[in-house]
Amino acid sequence: MPELPDITIYREALDARIRGRVLLQIGIVNPFLLRTAVPPITAVEGMGVLNVSRLGKRIVLAFEDDLFLVLHLMIAGRLRWLGGNAKPPARITLATFRFESGTLAFTEAGTKRRASLHCVRGRAALAEFDLGGLEILDADAATFARQLQRENHTLKRALTDPRLFSGIGNAYSDEILHRATLSPLMLTSRLAASDCARLFAAAQEVLGEWTQRLRAEAAGAFPEKVTAFRPEMAVHGKFGQPCPDCGAPVQRIVYAENECNYCARCQNGGVILADRALSRLLHKSWPRSIDELG
Repeated sequence: MPELPDITIYREALDARIRGRVLLQIGIVNPFLLRTAVPPITAVEGMGVLNVSRLGKRIVLAFEDDLFLVLHLMIAGRLRWLGGNAKPPARITLATFRFESGTLAFTEAGTKRRASLHCVRGRAALAEFDLGGLEILDADAATFARQLQRENHTLKRALTDPRLFSGIGNAYSDEILHRATLSPLMLTSRLAASDCARLFAAAQEVLGEWTQRLRAEAAGAFPEKVTAFRPEMAVHGKFGQPCPDCGAPVQRIVYAENECNYCARCQNGGVILADRALSRLLHKSWPRSIDELG
């Protein structure tokens, strides 16, 4: 799922291309994408784009007449900018937005239709999409600490809870926790003040560094390779590969459709966290420490 750095670069690319432009035509290819009926989606046709903003993991296009389009890419949704007479990709295109400057295609790979598009009128209606998560890059350490310990969760869950923190998902939470050398399963209630300060610094560093990295990679072009798995990442998606800091193999905890990647040595004192499915299957053969794997 595109997270804060990716959505930020999408926002910047869109703002440069459609701000001040009139949306000439919108085409809904897959009706399951559109989740609202009033106002009708055609209400934005002929309206100028006032600005493009990010709201958590959503992209908001603000139009004249107090209209807003809210795009949520979810896991497999992506945006593509088509210039000239270029055609949108077949099969995966859910909607198109035609401007004089080009066409924006909203796509989604796979068969599960999770991406969404809402058309709403008024700031009050738009505010309903704001889950209240803290913008870490705009926060200070004290505010971050209060938000983190507002509820007692594991650090992994707290960082990815949109009601607590804005724009962080599975990938960047792994990277933040590795940078902070903290276990993903540590409870927020047990976090020392020094740990909290380290986590805040790591969150700001990771999100800031990756936003800058993706911005430099795009170099003014529309981002095309938006993915949660990047070779420069330390642990996310790197199961079995060496930790860049200590060389121990990266571990994982698999749950639902996601997995949590971490370094047992750097983040958990060498202890391997139990993966519910695998530890049950292997039982006594399940390794307790990173040293047992050697």
